[in-house]
Amino acid sequence: MTGHHTLDETEQAIQRRLGDVPVRRDAMAAVSNIHRAAAAIRQHLESSVLRGAELTWTAFVVLWVVWIWDEMETRHVAEEAGISKGTLTGVVKTLEGRGLIERKQHPEDGRLVLLRLTAGGQRLMATLFPAFNAEEAFVVEPLSADQNRTLAEVLRSVVGHLEDKSGERRLAQHEQSPPPPRRSGRRPRS
Repeated sequence: MTGHHTLDETEQAIQRRLGDVPVRRDAMAAVSNIHRAAAAIRQHLESSVLRGAELTWTAFVVLWVVWIWDEMETRHVAEEAGISKGTLTGVVKTLEGRGLIERKQHPEDGRLVLLRLTAGGQRLMATLFPAFNAEEAFVVEPLSADQNRTLAEVLRSVVGHLEDKSGERRLAQHEQSPPPPRRSGRRPRS
């Protein structure tokens, strides 16, 4: 159980609510289960291996991205981590305060900032990642190695589709609907 209700209870409630509404139930179930699985995995990892390192999921992902790529511009770290630049700023301040990450100006463009792990950040990731991976193995323990590979390929296909097609899909949807009101409640001037 990942929330207040079991997956079966949730699926039954959806069936009661939607009844004969014409929707793609297979797509709804797939996306819903991706979300529930991601939330359950994140919660498990944060409350197990990341808790001991006093890291949030987002902080770990930022460390991971910078660890893998050695040094990277902040905008690319945010993109790779799937977070906004504003969120990254707060996470980096926290990680800097802990002595795990450092920032420096880009040598060719002083407007850009590069991130790099400190020696302490390198040591943390070198010891933390094997424990993190052990928890990843625990998460998928019910699956065989072939099922893990198939799951990874299927999810990679979903991500690839979104990377390739979601931009044009969003533009088409934006053309069909007016922009939402500004936070002030007023629409922008034409």
